[in-house]
Amino acid sequence: MKKLRKAKYIFYGLGILILTLGISLTILSDLGTSPFDALLVGLSIKVGLTVGSWEVILAFMMIFCNAFLKRQRPEFLGLLTAFITGLAIDIWLFILHLLMNPEHWFSKLVCLGIGLIVIGLGTAIYLQTNFAPIPVDRLMLIIRDLTKMNILFSKTLIYLLFLTMAIIFNGPIGIGTLLTVCLGGPILHYFMPIIERVLSNFTIKNSKPSFRIDLDE
Repeated sequence: MKKLRKAKYIFYGLGILILTLGISLTILSDLGTSPFDALLVGLSIKVGLTVGSWEVILAFMMIFCNAFLKRQRPEFLGLLTAFITGLAIDIWLFILHLLMNPEHWFSKLVCLGIGLIVIGLGTAIYLQTNFAPIPVDRLMLIIRDLTKMNILFSKTLIYLLFLTMAIIFNGPIGIGTLLTVCLGGPILHYFMPIIERVLSNFTIKNSKPSFRIDLDE
């Protein structure tokens, strides 16, 4: 059990690391980010603080929103994930700005495309660990359960909600935002069953009891 718990935390951390890399790549592409990230960037430019700081602030607010929808106590553990995510975004942005600066439309498009795929992969990995989802992703799961629809529907609905808010705060809306709204859900929907099978196989493999034959008996 200890091995499985340790593996769960490793996959959780790996998923967050991959997810935040993808988010930072879409921001760096300067072609528009996901509606939620566009809102974070817009708030950062208009109000101040870093993009990662607004990740934590909005997460704190959504924790209470999710608690109201689920009629249960606030899941403050999700704030831990939001804090790690916000910190990782700020670190990735700092590193990527030093390593690359896409200027031509093709390099920006490549940066955006890789970012979208990486976001879907990272989100699928950390969500499948079922450990302290980011409040915005918890909201996605809550909407899925309440509407009895698939994760593609709930992801798209949340994107449209934050798109409206991002426009109000003049966040970076562009072709990348449109691609995120259209492709974000399907990409996540594609990766979820794949990661589920991988983690299930890993769990089964590492949960098998090992037997030792005592030759002296």
